[in-house]
Amino acid sequence: METTPVPFTTGRTSAQYVPDIPAPVAATRTPAVRLPAGACDSHAHIFGPPEPERLQPNTHFRPHETPLPDYLRMLGVLGVQRAVLVQPSVYGSDNSLIAEALRSHPSSLRGVAVVAPDIAQHELEAMHQLGFRGVRINTASATPGLQLADVPALARRIQPLGWHLQFFVDLQRQPELADDIAALDIPVVIDHFGKVPVSGGLESPAARALLRVLARPHCWAKLMGPYFVSRDFPRHRDVDALAQAMVATAPDRLLWGTDWPHPSAREQMPNDGDLADMLARWAPDEVTRHRILVDNPARLYGF
Repeated sequence: METTPVPFTTGRTSAQYVPDIPAPVAATRTPAVRLPAGACDSHAHIFGPPEPERLQPNTHFRPHETPLPDYLRMLGVLGVQRAVLVQPSVYGSDNSLIAEALRSHPSSLRGVAVVAPDIAQHELEAMHQLGFRGVRINTASATPGLQLADVPALARRIQPLGWHLQFFVDLQRQPELADDIAALDIPVVIDHFGKVPVSGGLESPAARALLRVLARPHCWAKLMGPYFVSRDFPRHRDVDALAQAMVATAPDRLLWGTDWPHPSAREQMPNDGDLADMLARWAPDEVTRHRILVDNPARLYGF
């Protein structure tokens, strides 16, 4: 994609706007294993034109423009009909890009937002009508977001809406967070494998923490972003043991996602067709894959 510099200013920062992460792979490979009808990509992002005023002042990356039409074309190659757009940290609580996408595709898209801790209840209710179904808590990103201290009040506010809390946490650094998350009386979702490095094996404190929280009946997780926990590019076969253990623990509370356009895959950009085929290794049983791709997201997001 185009990387011509444009003026870049966010609060205290002034520079030339040049995307500083790779663009996604344009030629998506058709998966070898056909996905079922109604399949859902439960974790993706969209980024708009280079509008610096939209970015957080201390953002840890500057994205390429990757709009909704580009994303939907990629999903068409994969054979995916539904998707969940997750608010990226660089936009803070400005969820307007996702809101616009939800308005244009109300039956096939849902959203997970980042909100201000003091957001008004009527705003949450309006977001629910648009198709938002959760709030993301981010303690693992270099760009600040909602923190654990915000969780109790937010949980009380969103519970009447039937929403969930999605957590981007680093269980290698803080395995004790798993028990704090599991203690919440609201559905919770852990993304990016909880940043559990697969090199530590299933007996590492981080892996045990992830599987322990996933065993709780209100706790979910996303099978997505293998490059967060593995360097075995492009197939990431060393993730198989952890992913298969998660499938064995909670096949009815797992989701799958691409993480398109992969803003954290800085060194080697994956092909989304490869990511789709990984699920066939992690869940070789067709019935289980149908749960992960169709039934589970329909239940959690209300498709």
